[in-house]
Amino acid sequence: MTIWDKGKKTDERMMEFTSARDRELDQQLLWADIAGTAAHVVMLGKTGIISAEDSKKTVDALREMFKDSLEGNVRIDKDSEDVHSFIESYLEKKTGEAGKKIHTGRSRNDQVMVAMRLYMRRNMNEICNLTDRLFLLLLNYGEQYRDMAMPGYTHMQVAMPSSFGLWFSAYAESLADDLKAIRYAYSMVNQNPLGSGAGYGSSFPLDREMTTRLLGFEELNINPIYAQMTRVRAEKAFAVAIASLATTIGRLATDICMYSGENFAFIRIKEEVTTGSSIMPHKQNPDLAELIRGRCNILQNLPQNINMLAANLPTGYHRDFQLIKEVLFPATDTIKDCLDMMHLLVSNISVRTGISGDPRYTYMYSVEEVNRLVMKNIPFREAYHKVALKIRKGEFAPGRIVKHTHTGSTGNPCLDKIEEKYKRLRGSIPFDEADKAIEKLMNT
Repeated sequence: MTIWDKGKKTDERMMEFTSARDRELDQQLLWADIAGTAAHVVMLGKTGIISAEDSKKTVDALREMFKDSLEGNVRIDKDSEDVHSFIESYLEKKTGEAGKKIHTGRSRNDQVMVAMRLYMRRNMNEICNLTDRLFLLLLNYGEQYRDMAMPGYTHMQVAMPSSFGLWFSAYAESLADDLKAIRYAYSMVNQNPLGSGAGYGSSFPLDREMTTRLLGFEELNINPIYAQMTRVRAEKAFAVAIASLATTIGRLATDICMYSGENFAFIRIKEEVTTGSSIMPHKQNPDLAELIRGRCNILQNLPQNINMLAANLPTGYHRDFQLIKEVLFPATDTIKDCLDMMHLLVSNISVRTGISGDPRYTYMYSVEEVNRLVMKNIPFREAYHKVALKIRKGEFAPGRIVKHTHTGSTGNPCLDKIEEKYKRLRGSIPFDEADKAIEKLMNT
């Protein structure tokens, strides 16, 4: 069934090309489109655009459908063009004439935008929950290994003394900064486009403020043309947040691959989360880390994929927008999988002790020796040349005690400040308010 059917048969090949994947992808939007429809129908009844009786009958059926959809008991049938036509057909069977009125004052354009916003909002919450778990693990490792030395590198060469505590907590703080991208994405997503119709409003006396409150949106997309313009902007902000997290996780995966290899041997991955070789019996391959890295590299291109879908489009709706689901939905699942698997991977890492005593890392103490001379009132550049000369002559024999006390150093990693930063940013994203609004709408 197509809700735009005018009685003339449409070419089946065209229909297959234009909507073949919609039913599959729209299954993920089902609960969201039901909720958006419920808010719209409540508003139609309150404003008198439809009768209070028809509104109540339809909303009751939508609440039942919502519950069944969350339990996985409702599937979009093959005869429906998409989730929107499926809901309308479902309600018509359940409520008769009342179900035919749900599209009053609405277009599929603002309808799908609302569903997408609710989908992204909920998935951002789930992504943040998975990020919380990984953040806490990395921060705990930062505390556990705060005094355990390891060499730092620049240009892939031994540079200066570092610690496992700094390494683990660096990625914890990176996750905190990733929350900034999520916070911005949430602010873009958490605006209500319902009532903008096809981009030019409606002659019905819609109460857009009411649907904004009912769906837990922070504010309205006021201008109806701009509301349609945000269809890519909101999704791209969400994609940027996904890509930001992917950058952090992918880089950590690279470090784990490198540091677990025999040439570094800084860490060991438990055998349970490695794979073997078909020919070399000694191998324990970091396949999990490599696949996380590969998937995260793909995710980092997500904003550009979405951007290019709308790169040369004029104002107004275009069917191109439908393709956003084909890249955004799988990417959303992938970032959640990568966060989950990175937690599993890091949980199965053990750290090697005594690394700093290895002769290969002698020169990482060169800066410490320069600084020791500077503290004796020798100018820095002169101290630098003295130490460089000793190294060139093979006479460099430094002490291996490092005493850093400044904020964020090996001796003072300030893990409490990193935790406070994360909690502050996490608390600035009001997921609870949105969840309570949907719960109230669909369960009252």
